[in-house]
Amino acid sequence: MSGATTAGRRSPARGRGPLAAGALVVAALLVLSLAVGGYDITARTMLEDPAAREMFLISRVPRTAALVLAAAAMGVSGVVMQVLVQNRFVEPTTTGAGAWAALGVVVLALGYPAAPTLVRMACATAFAFAGTVVFLGVLRGVSLRSSVVVPLVGIMLGAVVSSATLFLANSADLLQMLATWRSGGFSGVVRGQYEPLWIVAVVVLAVYLTADRFTVAGLGRDVSTGLGLDHRRVVLTGTAMVALATGVTTVVVGMLPFLGLVVPNVVALLRGDDVRRNLPWVLLGSVALVLVCDLIGRTVVAPLEVPASVVLGAVGATCFVALVLHRRRWLRV
Repeated sequence: MSGATTAGRRSPARGRGPLAAGALVVAALLVLSLAVGGYDITARTMLEDPAAREMFLISRVPRTAALVLAAAAMGVSGVVMQVLVQNRFVEPTTTGAGAWAALGVVVLALGYPAAPTLVRMACATAFAFAGTVVFLGVLRGVSLRSSVVVPLVGIMLGAVVSSATLFLANSADLLQMLATWRSGGFSGVVRGQYEPLWIVAVVVLAVYLTADRFTVAGLGRDVSTGLGLDHRRVVLTGTAMVALATGVTTVVVGMLPFLGLVVPNVVALLRGDDVRRNLPWVLLGSVALVLVCDLIGRTVVAPLEVPASVVLGAVGATCFVALVLHRRRWLRV
């Protein structure tokens, strides 16, 4: 009995070991991200050249901070959406939330071109929330025999909304603005621009504090209601959190496709469905994946830069197909 008790007491420490190792890997990637760029940033240069220090603080640090916050927001959004919809293949990209956020930005640009950043974020968030509600409503109104159909429904809805957005942008000569906004790159992030992204840090913290409710809600309406949980309120709260994270992130840095699908699925395959215990791993995995994609984009054609969303889209699409095939094989077993 004492041996079993001792083993039980040691298990949390063993669980923290891999998490600490993952944090060290992410820290190394962060240092590498701060060091890579078009101008030399070394310890000696930072000490001797005030201009280098200023450039480091104006560009490198904000860029890396924006990357971390955006990756965390999209990863957590994927976890919340997958739990609420009870489907592994949904996230802001495959539910059309990003497309609705883009529509909101274009509509605002037509009516209020000089809108400040916070107003654009609010508009994008409102449209993303409305789009997610529409997506959930469509799911309730159709009969789905395969889990793969759910993201296809979201992708088709997103394509329709994107077509409307493109039409409006083309008619108002806003195509260049739309293309720049949707690029999903971090090259233009500087001090004074990325700070609104700290809003998503509050969203991530709120998700962690209410993670147990999302875990229970993921068991289904009947089970969660039987356990005393207001399922509808949890769904609306989660939808609002996802919409806020999507709206803020897409306005500041653009969309990060498939991030909220790939990382939560890999973590769930390895660790199960406990939202609270998985969140630290999702955060580390999301940040690491975006850092790697960003570093590839910054070095493969240097001194030019490939937006991180392009690299992430290629990686995410490949992983999406692999996850679909893996699930089909699992269902046959």
